[in-house]
Amino acid sequence: MRYFLDIAYNGARYHGWQLQNNAHTLQAEVEEGLGKLFRQPIRITGSGRTDTGVHALQQLLHFDVEQELEPALEEWLYKINAVLPPDIWAKSLRAVKPEVHARYSALSRRYEYHICRHKDPFRQKQVYYFHRPLDVEKMNEAAALMLQWEDFECFSKIHTNVKHFRCHVWEARWVDRGGENLVFYVAANRFLRNMVRAIVGTLLQVGQGRMSVLEFQEVLESRDRSKAGRSAPADGLFLVEVKYPEDIYL
Repeated sequence: MRYFLDIAYNGARYHGWQLQNNAHTLQAEVEEGLGKLFRQPIRITGSGRTDTGVHALQQLLHFDVEQELEPALEEWLYKINAVLPPDIWAKSLRAVKPEVHARYSALSRRYEYHICRHKDPFRQKQVYYFHRPLDVEKMNEAAALMLQWEDFECFSKIHTNVKHFRCHVWEARWVDRGGENLVFYVAANRFLRNMVRAIVGTLLQVGQGRMSVLEFQEVLESRDRSKAGRSAPADGLFLVEVKYPEDIYL
């Protein structure tokens, strides 16, 4: 049987999602916990591969297990949480059709990037402390250009193994939450490696007046990562939503 597990995590102490040799990753942590619980090797597949230090309010993963977990899904969910560390929370467990894939069946993904204008000792590693003045209106003017764009190679990590750089972005906006907290909302059908952090870093240059809106458009047209700004830190980046067709569940 194939199951979808919806988890949230604080990624501060992990070297990203994907399995790596000699590195502590989220995938390894979850697989180890599930393996202990079901007393068999469990391999999981996530909806996406978050980078080192990136957090998630919703990350979907699928795994296969021989036994049927229904009708005791809530009981199994309790047991799963018992074997996971405190910084990983399993929120729901649902049976899906055997051909459903956590990554390839996803329709869309949504991220948020949080910036705080002052040091906040209670949100360390969860926000990017950025005290310099920013022109949010200009940042939103530049961000809106992405809604009319398709190829985002300029914001992709170089030497990445993808067939194309096309993404359909339908939301990209900054919201100033009272002057001290600034949040970037972005949603698309897919994201390239390091894409959101590269976008945020480049838009921060626009906000500081170091890059004009026209120059931001030229970055998009260039398809050249070196033309864009540096990537913003992982602190403050959250995967917040992954959507799937409703008919995938049993």
